[in-house]
Amino acid sequence: MEFPFYDLPNTAAIVCSHVLNGEKPILYVFHDEDDGMWQFLCDGTHTMEEAKIVSLKFVYDLDHSVGALRDMPCGCYAKRAAQTDEWTVKKR
Repeated sequence: MEFPFYDLPNTAAIVCSHVLNGEKPILYVFHDEDDGMWQFLCDGTHTMEEAKIVSLKFVYDLDHSVGALRDMPCGCYAKRAAQTDEWTVKKR
C-alpha cells in the first residue's frame, strides 16, 4: 500500500504507549497547529512518560485507517469511538 501522507514517511510522530504496545487502538489524532506534529492516541489519559516518538510510517503501518486523515489541516483533530468507525474531524 502506498504511503498516503504529504509528510515524509520518517516524519516524527507521537504515539501513546498503549497504542505502541498494541494494548489499545488509535482513537484520537491531533495535527498540531504550532509545529505541525502528528499525535496518535488511545482514549485514555496520558502522562509525558507514556508519549513515544516514532515515524509517521510506523503509525501508518500499525493502522492504515489513519491514512484517511492525510489532508487534515494543522490545528485540527480527529476522533472515533472504535477502530472500525469512521473518523470525525474538527477544528480545535
